[in-house]
Amino acid sequence: MGVKRNMAKDVIVIGAGAAGLLAAGLCAAGGNRVTVLEKNDRPGKKLAITGKGRCNVTNNCTLVNELMENIPGNGRFLYSAFAQCMPSDVMDLFQSLGVPLKTERGNRVFPVSDNAHDIVDALVRFAKDSGAKIRLQTPVAELLAENGCVQGVRTETGDTFSADAVIVATGGVSYPLTGSTGDGYRFAEAAGHTVVPPRPSLVPLETEDMTWRRAQGLTLKNVGITVTDAGTYKEVYSDFGELLFTHFGVSGPVILSASAHLRDFETRRYVLHIDLKPALSPEKLDARILRDFSEFSNRTLPNALHKLLPSSLIPVVTELSGISNAKQVNRVTREERQRLGELLKDLSSPIKGPRPIAEAVVTAGGVNVREVDPKTMQSKKCKGLYFAGEVLDVDAYTGGFNLQIAFSTAAAAAKALQSIIE
Repeated sequence: MGVKRNMAKDVIVIGAGAAGLLAAGLCAAGGNRVTVLEKNDRPGKKLAITGKGRCNVTNNCTLVNELMENIPGNGRFLYSAFAQCMPSDVMDLFQSLGVPLKTERGNRVFPVSDNAHDIVDALVRFAKDSGAKIRLQTPVAELLAENGCVQGVRTETGDTFSADAVIVATGGVSYPLTGSTGDGYRFAEAAGHTVVPPRPSLVPLETEDMTWRRAQGLTLKNVGITVTDAGTYKEVYSDFGELLFTHFGVSGPVILSASAHLRDFETRRYVLHIDLKPALSPEKLDARILRDFSEFSNRTLPNALHKLLPSSLIPVVTELSGISNAKQVNRVTREERQRLGELLKDLSSPIKGPRPIAEAVVTAGGVNVREVDPKTMQSKKCKGLYFAGEVLDVDAYTGGFNLQIAFSTAAAAAKALQSIIE
């Protein structure tokens, strides 16, 4: 054991989101003088709406390889960060802060209260109790650096904050109304970094089949989806769960998950296939249709499907089936019935592309990770400059992995700035 030397640093954290608040709390707990500068009128604005307001705070997996399997965007860069902060560490922290957690399907971790504000409040309390100061409505205009070393920041009002270190935790460009407007990219480029062009990930998808618009607003909880490559016909992704029809195409958890696998819309074409009855084999589905047709034999097709389909989906299916709406089901041919069954098992449409990045849950792209030290999150271009969270070119699938990235990179930066050296 060596002698402890107090080497307290002045640390500025730009952004009071998940990464910024945790980094601030850990830095301050380590003996540093920490100030958080947040452009919004309250902290954690985006964090408060994640997971439909429930906040999928992490994923309760125990192995680094499990994390890696869910990070298509530069996962290897995160090995050191995960070694310093795993999901168990995040869960222990929140439970120590008085937020009981629960694990749901797919190891998704939520607060027992199902209230994201409990997570935000806990992080704010942790930062403040550790000694960090949080200044709201204080947008940063520029980084101050000299001779390759960070000196501090200047705000849009002209105030200057000197610092030994600056942690950029500004997020990406998704949900810009929450303050994620790409400021961190501007700061990084000013310090000599390259920024991988941001693109949407975990985003709704636009479909070419406009018939689906007639079902907009309809949520289906138990459907199967498969996405195929239109050129090779190979499966790209498949899933089961909740889907939402919209005026532009589709959204919902299974679609957001699928979108993270569709990373090359410029050169590839994709087709979405929806299985409306995944629990039924084609033979059992045909038997079910026959049973309904027998029960409602004198009704027209749209009026004989209400037991099989939600009402708003019936006009979509009948139009795509090619069977006349005026035709009584006792006159529907075997070929027409089989065509109807095939449609229910494979409601398909080419995908036009993702919705705008402003509607994405997560931004892919960002600060080039080759220019950042993976152990400390410190810039290789500017000493004293650190990055944490979504501003980096790393992204993951749904399930709590993106917040875990935010927490792990924040912890790595904070550990590198420990002011008590033994």
